[in-house]
Formats: sequence, C-alpha cells, structure tokens
Amino acid sequence: MRPDDPFDDAVTARAVIAADGTLARWSEGARLLLGHRSEEVVGRPAAELLADSTGPLPLPADRWSGTLVLRHRDGGTVSVWVLAHHRQPSGDGAGEWLAVTPLEATDHDLPDDPLVRKAVFQSPCATMVFDQELRLRGVNDAMARLLGLPADHLRGLRPTDIGGRPQHSELERQLRQVLRSGRPHDMQTHMKARAESYAHAWLARLAPLTDRAGRVRGVCVTAHDFTEQFRARERLQLVNEASMRIGTTLDVTRTAQELADVCVPSLADFVSVELLDPEEGAGEPAGRLSPPVSLRRVAQQSLTAGTPESVAQVGEVVVYPENSPQADSLVAGHSIVASVPAGDLDPWLAVDETRARRFEEYGVHSMLSVPLQARGTTLGVAAFTRFNHPEAFTHDDVLLAEEVTARAAVCIDNARRYSRERETTLTLQRSLLPRTLPRTAALEAATRYLPAARSGVGGDWFDVIPLSGMRVAMVVGDVVGHGIQASATMGRLRTAVRTLADIDLAPDELLTHLDDLVLHLSEEAGGDSGPGEVGATCLYAVYDPVSRRCTLSRAGHPPPVVIPPGGPAQHLELPSGPPLGLGGLPFESAEFELSDDSVLAFYTDGLVTSRGRDVDQGEALLREALSGAAGPLDETCDRVLNSVLAPGGATDDVALLLARLRGLPPSQVTTWDIPADPALVAPIRKQVLDQLAAWSLTDASFTAELVVSELVTNAIRYGAPPIRLRLIHDAATLICEVSDTSHTAPHLRRAKTWDEGGRGLLLVAQLTQRWGTRHTAEGKTIWAELALADME
Repeated sequence: MRPDDPFDDAVTARAVIAADGTLARWSEGARLLLGHRSEEVVGRPAAELLADSTGPLPLPADRWSGTLVLRHRDGGTVSVWVLAHHRQPSGDGAGEWLAVTPLEATDHDLPDDPLVRKAVFQSPCATMVFDQELRLRGVNDAMARLLGLPADHLRGLRPTDIGGRPQHSELERQLRQVLRSGRPHDMQTHMKARAESYAHAWLARLAPLTDRAGRVRGVCVTAHDFTEQFRARERLQLVNEASMRIGTTLDVTRTAQELADVCVPSLADFVSVELLDPEEGAGEPAGRLSPPVSLRRVAQQSLTAGTPESVAQVGEVVVYPENSPQADSLVAGHSIVASVPAGDLDPWLAVDETRARRFEEYGVHSMLSVPLQARGTTLGVAAFTRFNHPEAFTHDDVLLAEEVTARAAVCIDNARRYSRERETTLTLQRSLLPRTLPRTAALEAATRYLPAARSGVGGDWFDVIPLSGMRVAMVVGDVVGHGIQASATMGRLRTAVRTLADIDLAPDELLTHLDDLVLHLSEEAGGDSGPGEVGATCLYAVYDPVSRRCTLSRAGHPPPVVIPPGGPAQHLELPSGPPLGLGGLPFESAEFELSDDSVLAFYTDGLVTSRGRDVDQGEALLREALSGAAGPLDETCDRVLNSVLAPGGATDDVALLLARLRGLPPSQVTTWDIPADPALVAPIRKQVLDQLAAWSLTDASFTAELVVSELVTNAIRYGAPPIRLRLIHDAATLICEVSDTSHTAPHLRRAKTWDEGGRGLLLVAQLTQRWGTRHTAEGKTIWAELALADME
C-alpha cells in the first residue's frame, strides 16, 4: 500500500466526480463499501448510486457533509456519512469533486489506542493524529470545531480528504516529510472556521510520535490560533516599511503616493491622499476649517488596477460636505471611522449619487479618515476604504493608520517646506543671473542654467560683461553649498566681479580682489566660535577682438574648452589657482590667440560630475558633445546637456556658457602716434575727420572731433609720451582711445565760472555714451564711446 496514492487505500471509500457529474475515479474502499468494481461505475452518472434520486447529483460549491442512502451492487441500500468537497484539477478544467466515507468503526474516546490517548486527550489545543499511512487516527473536539466536521466521522481520512484547499495539500506534504525525517516541523496557514467571517492565522506544529524503539509511528498535529500576534507583527512590519518607503524624496506628490502605496492592501483596499491648497501668497494651508472643505487629490492607490472605484482623479479638487469623513475629521482634528452598514455615511451618500453607486458596486463597508498634521499645521487628510477586507476597521487599525500617517505628514511637510524654499531660492537665483546677454561685436553667446535635481538650488553663475575697446569679459563661478545663502553669496560675488571689471583689472588681479571679498564674507558668516565657511571657484576671461587674444585666469575652477573652426574640442591649459577664500595665494593668467569663429565653453563642475562616473569621463563626454560646434549655439547647449548629464538630472547645479568669438577686421581700427606738441593737435583732428569720412561716419564727425581734441590735448599736457590715438568702430559704436605712459588717472571736476580750464573731461562725459580710464602695463588709456545711432 502506498501512502502517496489514497486510491490504493481500502480503509476509506473515495470517489472523484467530474464536472459533468460522472464518476472519474473509484477506490478499492468504495468497492468494498458498495460492491461495484471500478470498471462498472467510472464514466457513469454518480447520481445513479443514490437510492432515492431520479435527477443529476447536486454537487456542492465548496464542501458538504451528511448522511446519504446509496445503492449496493446486490440491490440493497447502504446508509453512510459522506464528506464531499470541490478541488481544482492538476491541469486545465472546470474542477472536480472528491467524495469520501471512512469505513472503520469510529470510537471518539479511543480507550484502546494509547497513541491517540497520549496525543489527543493530553493536548490543551486543537489536535489530530495521523498514522504512517497519513490516515487520521483521532481528533479532539477543538480540532473538530475548527474543521467544522463531526469528530466521530473523521477517523481514517487523509488531509486531502478533509478539504481541497492548498493548505490541505501542503499539510499532507509536510506530514510525509516529518514521517521520513523524524523531526518536528512548524507551518503557518490562514483558515476560516465555518462560523467565522474572516480567516484566522494558525500555527500548526507537526511532531513525530515514536514507540519505545524510537521508530516513527505517526504524527501529531496541534494548531494554535495566533491571529493577534500575526496582526501585531503585520502592523509592526507596516510601520517599519512605512519608515523606509515614505519620504524617499523631497517631492510632495511622490511622498503622498508612497503613503498610499504602503497602505494598500495591508491596511485598506483603497487609499486617497488629499491636501489643502495653500492660502494665496502665504505658502501655508488654510488655518481654520469649516465644511464644506476643498481638497486637492494628490495620490491614490487601489487593490484593483486603475482605481475604478475612485470618483476623482489625481490633481482634481474635491469638495467634501458636512457629514463626510474627510470634512468631519479635518474639522474635529482627529481620526473618524465610518461604517456603511451602520448608516454613518447615509447623509453624505444621499447628496453624492455617483459615490453612492460606486460604494454599492464595490461593496464598500467601512471608511477611516485620518488628518495629516505636522508641526501644528493641518496639511490634508488620508482616507482609507475597505471593500475586499471582510472586517471593519478596529481600534488597532486606527492606531496603525495614525502612526503611518503621522510619519507621512512630517515627510510631506518637509517636502512642502523644501519646495517652497527651493522656489524662493530659484526665484532669487534667476533674479541674480543675467536675464539677457549683452549684444557685442566681439562674440555671440548662449547660456544654460539648471538647478540640482535633488540637493537644491546652489550658487552657480555666469556673466558676459562688455569692456572698453570692444573687449568683453566672460565669467563663470560656483559658490560652495546650496540654498538661499549660497544664492545670496553668488549675487554679491557677481556684483563684485562686475564692479572690478568696470575698472578694467587684469584677470589675475580681479581674482585677487575677489579672494579678499570671499575672506571678508567668511568672517561675516562666522561667529564667536570661529570663521564661517564661504568658498567659491571662478574663471574669468577677457577677449580683445582687435588683437584676437584672450586672457584667462581661474581660481580652482575647471578650465574652459576651446573648439577651433573645424577642429576637435580641447581643454585650455591654464594655471589652476587656489579656490576663492583661502587667502594669500597668487593667481596667474594665461593668454591665447584664438581664430575667428572659435567657440569657448565655460561650465561648472555639476555638468561633468555625477554618481558612478569620474570627472575624466564627464569631461571626455563634454569634449565629444562640443566637437564640431558649427551650428547655432543654443542647439549646441541643448546637445551638451542631453549628452553629458546623467539620467535623472544633475546632482549639482549646472551653469554653461558658450561664446563664439568674432575678431574685428583691421579696416575698422586706425592708430596714430601723437607728438607731444599742442600745436600739432589740429592736423590730428584733420586726420580723424578724413578717416571718419572713409568709414562713412560723417554724422559723428563734429562730436568725434571735439572728443579727440580734448583727449589728445589732455594727454599732451598731463601725460607722458609716447602718446597714441586709436579709433575703433562697428555698426553701433565709435570708440576713441588715447594712451600714454603716465599712470596718473584724470579726474572729472566741475570748473568754476572764471576758470580757464578744467572743462575738457566734463565736455567728453556730456558728449559721449560713456567714458573711462583703464590702466595697462605701460601706463593708462582714456577712452570714450559714441553711439552712432544717436548721430543719425
């Protein structure tokens, strides 16, 4: 006899009934009970075995037990107790039914079986005993109540005879393992007693029963109801999962969705998260609440795909009237449980027909509404709905929902505060960056600025600054840190760079002054405990379109990339220089001659650094993306960002400045050496007028003649030879420059009524668009710009 094949067992009568009501299998025990051989009944209607039936056999939907009168082969009848249950077949099909009848005489007290006596009667919990053939030898009343079957009819049955659920097959498999190994084993399962509405959690302990020689004679199964412990463990697991899964980002919508995802299906079948919209201009949710309450749905999750039971979509504003759980819990400030069978929701559903239909369609029976509160502020509400869970919300469920919701509320508040601060910082950052770049004859520029995807807005900046003599300065910098403080520091540094650029400092000198400013800012940021931590990097370059030379200096900043026309992109080799804020260390400049249409790329390190990739790889990607940058610079900027930035956005701020250089043709520049003789000023004026006529700029002749006369005369009187006059023009501007070797700068002053001199520079200031002085290694240059458009 094989224990793995119950149809070889003659102790129990078994029959398998197919979906069409015919007999599919017939055991030896069934032959002994009714006399029919297998070949005589298999394939025939099972109803023919009933003594009093004229129609088809009524098959149970799940399980049935009771006494039937069956026909014997000899023409008589047999009255037997039968247990029948539905089970799924091993392959595809509509299922089948197993009907079993124990043949052994039953004896509930089992006085002559010491094996059962020890196992059954001494056990305080639900107990049953199986022998070596996996036949049930005995069961106590506690186990019989759990199974929902009479104890005196179960002797001789196997686990799969008692029920067709997966738990019974698993129990039989585990019993066989215990018989082979002789070692105890524990298994957990969920099973619903016949009189209960929901399944309990059970811990079944399978222990081998041995004789005096140590041989395994059977297995004792004791079942313990540990539903409360199981639920407590589930609640603890949900709290632990919530702490790990909620708040992974500083995004309000994502955090709310994480709350909904965590709670379905372990706590509810449908969860919606709705937030109060901030008051206009305040950035905070409304303070005092009264129904009706308007909430914006930001997240929802359902046990069913697509949330068909929802009456609102994410992003919609939902108005909740009085007597709705959401409004009542927000007004009361605490959780509210509402039961549909008890009529708690009738006033609300009476005015919301759509919701009432959904509740009826999906069988919603219970709701739990929990306010989202953090730091004394009510942010919104989380609503938990049950329709698949058979039981209503318990007090422990409410405590669990409040615990998880409280964690989520703090995370949502953090995300909301971060979003508000980020928006403020980003607004400040954008207000401090140039909104438009100046149009100059020396270059064409395009820029991009991207705030960090996660760490917040930082202190990256860029600028293009027109200088005298058609020159232009380009600057890019990066303040250490993120947030409003970094943006404010960036604004101060950008203003300082513009101020220092206006006095035409050389790049290395400008960075030296900027380093002193950062040291001063660090002292201001510190307190009694010591200096603050303000640091920055910077790259400053000046391009002269007349000489086509570019002078650059950097303070701890990545070097720029140059892309010559038709050539590959390459980094310019510059002295690195220390970052700003260290103090006392020198900066060096380097000068390069660059051909027309060369492109210079300035950037901050956020472009080339990312997690999982070193800087060298990022710079290689940057050079590859910049190579052949012959098209529009805006398209090149976009190509660089798409190619170099890692998926998911930059981990740090990114500033990118591209400049295509344009040299000034020699035909637009004229230079004269001026003798140090005031009597020769008149011929110089004549030469200037002739040159303006050649340039077709006769409309500017009068003003230009006066300006040249005053500047040259001032240089002859107060300067030192050699003296040089230079005229530069483009389509919009005429520039007059007078250089000498004196380092003394002229000062604009107001002459008194009877003074014979002192009005020259005042006259220049009144006649020109702007004027100034720049110092050079040889001396100084006084320059003045005339706007040609004003001369027309």
